[in-house]
Amino acid sequence: MANAQAGGQWYPLEWPGRIRALASGELTPVTPKRAATVMLLKDTGAGPAVHMLRRRTSMAFAGGAYAYPGGGVDPRDDDRHVRWAGPSLEWWADRLGVDRAGAQAIVCAAVRETYEEAGVLLAGPAPDAVVGDTTGADWEADRAALVARELSFAEFLDRRGLVMRSDLLGAWTRWITPEFEQRRYDTWFFVAALPEGQRTRNASTEADRTVWITPREAAGGYDRGELLMMPPTIATLRQLTAYGTAAEALGAAPARDLTPVLASARLVDGEIVLSWPGHDEFTKHIPTGGAPA
Repeated sequence: MANAQAGGQWYPLEWPGRIRALASGELTPVTPKRAATVMLLKDTGAGPAVHMLRRRTSMAFAGGAYAYPGGGVDPRDDDRHVRWAGPSLEWWADRLGVDRAGAQAIVCAAVRETYEEAGVLLAGPAPDAVVGDTTGADWEADRAALVARELSFAEFLDRRGLVMRSDLLGAWTRWITPEFEQRRYDTWFFVAALPEGQRTRNASTEADRTVWITPREAAGGYDRGELLMMPPTIATLRQLTAYGTAAEALGAAPARDLTPVLASARLVDGEIVLSWPGHDEFTKHIPTGGAPA
């Protein structure tokens, strides 16, 4: 269960109890699973818009919250040969702060999840090409097989003779779910531009609607309490407002700091202070027996 506190911040009601349990040593943090999410951009007259989906309210994690297409890494994609365009795996490993196999799996996850949840595929028949319309029945059959994990993304690319366009992605930021959460993810956020000839659709079973919205409009909706979001989502939206085109955002990605953002909880004067380094707007003061402020 979750509610909106300041603005539209997603805040689970069970957090205070779990934070206290962690502080007292009664709670052992679970190991975060690697994940990737993509801020898909397209240019409009009002600047770049970002593709967002609203998670179904029935979802156990962040139900009703707006987010980007994304999901967990598939370990089957870490060592199988993948036809690769763009920076080398060694470059990506250094950029993401992981080993070569981990880099392949994370970048594959970013491209796969964008295809699974938005119907957009950052791959093509050659290193300088991108597929066009992906809405045909044969494409949908493959997409469904990917969602069901009957097919790995590496196998999908190989079957279709496609090259993965890692050059169309820019690594933007990295957030790790707080230690007191039941479900934890180590998530790399990427930016990408909608390829010409492709269009998004709500292909996700986890979302009840999708929107193209400018980061400024989305942030305004959050500030008014109209759009529910988790801290990394609204934080990245605020960062994107600085760019006038999708190309500008992509151009800025290589210089972005990928030091993981991990929330900390500490006891100060009888209350729990929950904070995210570098993001003061999310700081919460939780009385030992009450609700957050």
